[in-house]
Amino acid sequence: MPTAGRSTYSAGARKEPVITKVSLIETARAAAPRPRHPEKAWRPGSAPARKPPWIRAKAPGSPAFHETRKLIREAGLSTVCEEAACPNIGECWADRHVTVMILGDICTRGCAFCNVATGKPGPVDRDEPARLARMVGGLGLNHAVVTSVDRDDLEDGGAGHFVACIDELRATAPGATIEVLTPDFLRKKGAVERVARAKPDVFNHNLETVPRLYREVRPGSRYFASLNLLWLVKRIDPAIFTKSGLMVGLGESKTEVLQVMDDLREAGVDFLTLGQYLQPTPRHRTIDRFWTPGEFEELERLAYAKGFLLVSASPLTRSSHHADKDFATLKQRREAGAV
Repeated sequence: MPTAGRSTYSAGARKEPVITKVSLIETARAAAPRPRHPEKAWRPGSAPARKPPWIRAKAPGSPAFHETRKLIREAGLSTVCEEAACPNIGECWADRHVTVMILGDICTRGCAFCNVATGKPGPVDRDEPARLARMVGGLGLNHAVVTSVDRDDLEDGGAGHFVACIDELRATAPGATIEVLTPDFLRKKGAVERVARAKPDVFNHNLETVPRLYREVRPGSRYFASLNLLWLVKRIDPAIFTKSGLMVGLGESKTEVLQVMDDLREAGVDFLTLGQYLQPTPRHRTIDRFWTPGEFEELERLAYAKGFLLVSASPLTRSSHHADKDFATLKQRREAGAV
C-alpha cells in the first residue's frame, strides 16, 4: 500500500498529463478562431444602414472574374479588393483589374472604417515581389496597382518591400505602368524618399477623412504627416503623379471637405478620389449619412475648379477603381497642358 505523500507511480512509469483549469482555457483559446478585428470587440454592434437605391454594385460571378481569382490564388497573393470588401470587385476583376496587397494580410493599425484584419503580422515574404510580377504578366495588365497593410513593426515600414516590388515589375513586366498606394510610413525616417526614388508612375496615399475626425477614424495616423508625405513625393520627383482619396459619410461637413481639397492642392496633388463610406461590419464606425449623386457631382465640379488634374467622385468611387483608365487620362491631360 502506498504511503501518504508518495507517488502512486513506480519509477520510470509514464505520467499522465495533469489537466488544470488554466490548461483548458489555453487549449480553448488556441482552438478558437482569431477575431478579425480584436480592437473593435468592445464596441457595441450597430447594423449597417440600409443602402439607398443609387448604391448598387455589380455582383461577382462572370467567367473573367473567376479566371482572375484563379490566377491570384495560384500566385498566393492577397488583394485589398477582398480584404477590404470593396463593392467594385465584380466589375474590376471581370476587367482583369486587381489591387494587390503586399506585406501580408494583417495590419498593425485599427482604423474605424477598414475591414482589413488587424493584429500581429507575420514575417515579410521575400518571394512576394517575384510572384506579383508573374501574376501581372499572367493577367496581361498594362497598369499594376500595389498597396499594403500598415507595418509599424518593420524598421522601414515596408518601404524596402515596395521598392523590391517596383524593381521586379520593371524587370518582369516592363510594359506595365506602376501605381503604389502606400501607408503613411509614420516615424519611419527615409521610407517615403526610398519609395519615391524607385519612380512609380503614380504615388497614392489616402487622407481618408478630414482632420477633425482623425482621432476617431484613423487613431494611429496624423493628418499633417499624411499631407506632408504627398508634398514630399512631389518635391523629390515632380514627374510622379500624386493621388489621394477621401471618404464621405463619416461625419464631416462640406466645408471641411473643401478645406481638405485646398490642402491637397497646396501639396501639389494631381488626382483626387471621393467616395461614400460603407460600414463593413456592425462593429465598425456607423455611417453618418449617404451623400447623394448630385452632391458628388458638385464636389467634383468644385475640385476641378481648385485645379486638380483629374477628379473621380461618385458613391462607389474607390482609390483604385478604373486606375488603368485614369492613368491614361492623367497622361493625356498633362501632355495637353491642362494644369
